[in-house]
Amino acid sequence: MSRRQQLWAATGAVVVAGVIGLAWLAFPEQSASLLPFLRRDYTWQTIQQRGAWRVGLDPSFPPFEHLDAAGAAVGYDVDLAHALAATWDVRAEIVAMGFDSLPDALKAGKIDSIVSAYPYDDRLTQDFRFSAPYFDAGLRIAVPAASSIRTLTDLTGRQVGVEWGSMGDMIGRRLQREGMTLALRAFETPDALVAALVDDQQVEAILVDNVSLRQAQAAGLPLRAVADPLESVPYVIVMPHQATDLQDKVAISLQLLKERGEMAALEARWFGKPPTEE
Repeated sequence: MSRRQQLWAATGAVVVAGVIGLAWLAFPEQSASLLPFLRRDYTWQTIQQRGAWRVGLDPSFPPFEHLDAAGAAVGYDVDLAHALAATWDVRAEIVAMGFDSLPDALKAGKIDSIVSAYPYDDRLTQDFRFSAPYFDAGLRIAVPAASSIRTLTDLTGRQVGVEWGSMGDMIGRRLQREGMTLALRAFETPDALVAALVDDQQVEAILVDNVSLRQAQAAGLPLRAVADPLESVPYVIVMPHQATDLQDKVAISLQLLKERGEMAALEARWFGKPPTEE
């Protein structure tokens, strides 16, 4: 499209918007009939017509999404996308790209949704719609399976490991400021943090994100989580702001997959079955 054509298109859009606005002021009752047209979810309609739900993800965050030996995207989110699409009798079309490019691709209509371990961000609610959380990657207290620690207050007087500069580090320092007596010991990486809990008897608990904890459990390490997450980081599906029908369909299908036990099976497939939490 030439710059002149773009100018005419933009001018036309402004004129149409102005006409609708004037009509609403002059004939509010008659104009109310336009609401279903203006609110129509073209994203859902296009998915149905195409027979495919275009899902954007960044295949660099296993086990949620990564590339297998053949270069195909696999992982928790990939399986989730296919399971949701199957409930709508369409196929999931996986579109791989960098994580930072996902919101712009969604705005530009290059994809229909983001399913890529995407944390909920209330600052984006003016631009996008979000599903209910399907996984919480938030901060957990992790201890050896045989530990006597059962609650947050049981950390008093203990040596607690954190990853340097992480959310766990910040929460640990906050607990200290609030009066809890605990000794924080910082480690460079999540792997080093988990290893310290397993190998160093002086480290009695760690504050670690739930993804790292579940990966450690999947690897067979005898660790368990204590109490509820100290900080929630919910992963959600992101959709265009006008995609009201798609948002409803996603909500219904996520609940259906949960009731069928498919969500629990999905987590067990990629993380293993967690030990009993206390």
